[in-house]
Amino acid sequence: MGQLVQLAAADGVQCPAYVAQPAGQPKGGLVVLQEIFGVNRHIREVADGYAADGYLVVAPSTFHRVKAGVELGYTEADMGEGMALKAAVEALPAPVVLADIQAAIRHAAQGGKVGIVGYCWGGLLTWRSACLLDGLSAAVPYYGGGMTTETESARQARVPTLAHFAEQDKWIPLEGVEAFRKSHPDVGVHLYPAHHGFNCDHRGAWNAEAAALARQRSLAFFAQHLAV
Repeated sequence: MGQLVQLAAADGVQCPAYVAQPAGQPKGGLVVLQEIFGVNRHIREVADGYAADGYLVVAPSTFHRVKAGVELGYTEADMGEGMALKAAVEALPAPVVLADIQAAIRHAAQGGKVGIVGYCWGGLLTWRSACLLDGLSAAVPYYGGGMTTETESARQARVPTLAHFAEQDKWIPLEGVEAFRKSHPDVGVHLYPAHHGFNCDHRGAWNAEAAALARQRSLAFFAQHLAV
């Protein structure tokens, strides 16, 4: 069970974050970036799961600058609200959301080398973080909405990156994934016979086999790159 803490971003704004501690000495630090549904029960469970695997985990609220305490489910209404909140954050002057993630990286560094993993919008933010932020040693975006567009794909990761995509993702066309793969031969790209959101066991798109394999690969990747 984790706890809510306040992180200070570079501009002085306090960013709330869910922090989960491992039982013993951390293997490293991990930043977990939310979907468009907030730091909800699922994201807290993801954070707790990585903490159980030995990492100091920080899951910052990337919505807090436009709305505090967001915790949505997965209904159509929730999706509409989440997409509107995402659009509002993306419309803020850059790079405020990245400043909040940078604060989370600093906090996670108490556990050692820091990795970052994110889902959906959090996957896009994970990619941006891998390309733009300091203090990271590895990045794992899951089905990052938008990261295969020409603008985002033009960025270059500064740390080892592993990307998970779904073959049946209606939000991320396969041709975009293949173009991303060709543009970034150093990024490990994995495709799964699943839909967008396959990692989340709170939604109908959950695919237990794909989620387990992606998590296994992610843990091995973090073990490789976050080891002291």
